Amino acid sequence: MAENQTQETDASVEAFLESVEHPGRRADSNVLLDLMRRVTGAPPKMWGPAIIGFGKYHYRYDSGREGDMLRVGFSPRKANLALYVIIKDDDRKPLLAKLGKHKTGVSCLYINKLADVDLKVLEAMVARSWNAARDKYGNPE
Repeated sequence: MAENQTQETDASVEAFLESVEHPGRRADSNVLLDLMRRVTGAPPKMWGPAIIGFGKYHYRYDSGREGDMLRVGFSPRKANLALYVIIKDDDRKPLLAKLGKHKTGVSCLYINKLADVDLKVLEAMVARSWNAARDKYGNPE
């Protein structure tokens, strides 16, 4: 069975953030770093070469595939900030309506810049995502 490509590493979060070329994206990343650290109480860890994650959970599918994944996190991409969040649909819709300019994927929230969104709403989304992962998978970290 193939190994999960997104795995926790020992790489430096600070060095990664210093390598982000776009100064606005780097500044927004530092705000997200502080927000997620405050909300989760967990230390940031690198997951793969470009994702900063907080906490982790263990999953196991009916197929037998299993692994560890970050509970919440983000990646400063060239095009946008990708936030990795798990939010139940019922909880997600009202918050997304108040968030501001964004796009969504299956479990990702895409923001061009933090100035486009309400940070208090974003903080609530991160907290709900953190708690949803705990409720679904337990609280290993």
